[in-house]
Amino acid sequence: MINKKLKAVCFGEILFDVFPKHKKIGGAPLNVASRLKSFDVDVAMISAVGNDNNGKELLEYFKNLDIDTDSIQVKENYPTGVVNVQLNEKGNASYDITYPSAWDKIRLAIADTELVKNADFFLYGSLASRDESTKKTLLQLLEVAKYKIFDVNLRVPHYTEKTLIELMNFADFIKFNDDELFEIASYLNSSHKSLEQNIKFIAKETNTDTICVTLGSHGAVLYCKGKFYNNCGFKVDVVDTVGSGDSFLASLVTKLFNEVDPQEAINFACAVGAIVAQNEGANPEISHSEIDEFLSGF
Repeated sequence: MINKKLKAVCFGEILFDVFPKHKKIGGAPLNVASRLKSFDVDVAMISAVGNDNNGKELLEYFKNLDIDTDSIQVKENYPTGVVNVQLNEKGNASYDITYPSAWDKIRLAIADTELVKNADFFLYGSLASRDESTKKTLLQLLEVAKYKIFDVNLRVPHYTEKTLIELMNFADFIKFNDDELFEIASYLNSSHKSLEQNIKFIAKETNTDTICVTLGSHGAVLYCKGKFYNNCGFKVDVVDTVGSGDSFLASLVTKLFNEVDPQEAINFACAVGAIVAQNEGANPEISHSEIDEFLSGF
């Protein structure tokens, strides 16, 4: 399926989602890295963990996937990241993202600068900029990255309008969900009402030629070099949607970097996202044959 041997660097939070009775490995950059690796992309992760059992588990997780951990720093004075997840009687989740965590204190290393310079693409999100330490490191790495992919991931109260606009202005590719798109368009004083008008508006305002907006069960819209591509989604029995958007993004980027037609790329990415939603957890194993079989049924 994959033609080129791509090199990627993912930057930001790696953590545990802690539920009332269990915990799961998570963090959007980690989920994207995991799915990229399943597509045979050469992935490195820049992040930080505490010198604790959770940190050791996360490092072991990456090593088992053969994802480069040389750029994951171990902090003596900060714990490994944890998100406490509470579910109400309807099953809706609320999140307490503990602060400060090790990934809030990622420092710049010379080796990481070289790593990012040599990567085909550098992927980052908004959550990692909540602390000035990690934000400063991110901005320095964005100065040297060849191709920059911004995965907007708004978590109240961990972002500011100013930071979001700053991060968008670095990006070559931005991924939103529809709520995030409209919220950020309003920051930029958009007068537009429709999804497509606001995508074009943000593309122009931020000088970004590729924008993707996910629409949950209704699929996604891709704006690429002045053209729109759509997928209306796949009807599946949802187990949970955790990590579905992260796998979608990894799939889309991998296809686009292999110069696959954008319509085929978004169809493939939506299929992978749907398969993840059919399974428990953010990073279920999915074979290439399973994806092909899923697509052939629609």
